[in-house]
Amino acid sequence: MQDDKAPPFAMKDRSREHPIAASWRPRFREVISRFAAGDYALSSGITGVDPISPETAEHIRSNVLAYGATLTALPEAVWETSSAQWYDSFWDVLVDLWTIEEGQSDLVLQARVLETEAGVRFTIHMVYVP
Repeated sequence: MQDDKAPPFAMKDRSREHPIAASWRPRFREVISRFAAGDYALSSGITGVDPISPETAEHIRSNVLAYGATLTALPEAVWETSSAQWYDSFWDVLVDLWTIEEGQSDLVLQARVLETEAGVRFTIHMVYVP
């Protein structure tokens, strides 16, 4: 999905995917930076991101290892192909991941973003090849 201007906030449009809101991007960058450093449990936490269970962290780690490439920080180009879609009470988000060996890889991060009284909450569900 290409869009030269990122919306500052997420679109509530159930009919189609939209670019990931600019306000969410720093959190996704931090999550992937931690994963690239081998911290799949986000052990020291990230503000606004739910803790990752040991089981989910192990599943993410094993999927990345099975893929056989090394995750790297997200380049700006990632936002051209990543997306968020509204589903009545949450956004389903897919962030394309990059590796040192390939650049853009087949791996994606799947997350859910919820609105709460305290602000948006990110729940990381999985890293996988769709």
